[in-house]
Amino acid sequence: MSIVDEIMSLKEQIAGDIKKAMIAKEKGKLTALRAIKSAILLAETDKGSTGELSEEQEVALLMKAAKQRKDSAEIYKQQGRDDLAEVEVTEVTVIEAYLPKQLSDHELELKLQDIITTSGATGPGDMGKIMGKASAALKGQADGKRISTVVKKLLSK
Repeated sequence: MSIVDEIMSLKEQIAGDIKKAMIAKEKGKLTALRAIKSAILLAETDKGSTGELSEEQEVALLMKAAKQRKDSAEIYKQQGRDDLAEVEVTEVTVIEAYLPKQLSDHELELKLQDIITTSGATGPGDMGKIMGKASAALKGQADGKRISTVVKKLLSK
């Protein structure tokens, strides 16, 4: 991402990328971008919304969209529909390009170990306490399932 991209809102960036995808005739990318744009517009016009989404809300929206597509791809694979699974995986790739850099397994483990140490957790009974702090601290950098798996592993040592 360039400096200009960081200044633009996600909505403006998506609109620009839709135009580029249309010109390049990238059908899969275009579908994913239109889905993101639609989700943003729905969130902005939702009851109780202020109209503009915060960066935190945008990240949450993108994480949710990526998770939905990953889940759909998994279901399609289980049903032997690799053609549909491939479409979902393509959309996930496009969506993840707009998310903050995801932590590697090693980076995630180090950050979670630090959270466990500072909170004084001693065993699996502290899982809920750690998950709350970890989810807030690592929002957008790792999904809840990955965080949960690593926390379980670290607390059971």
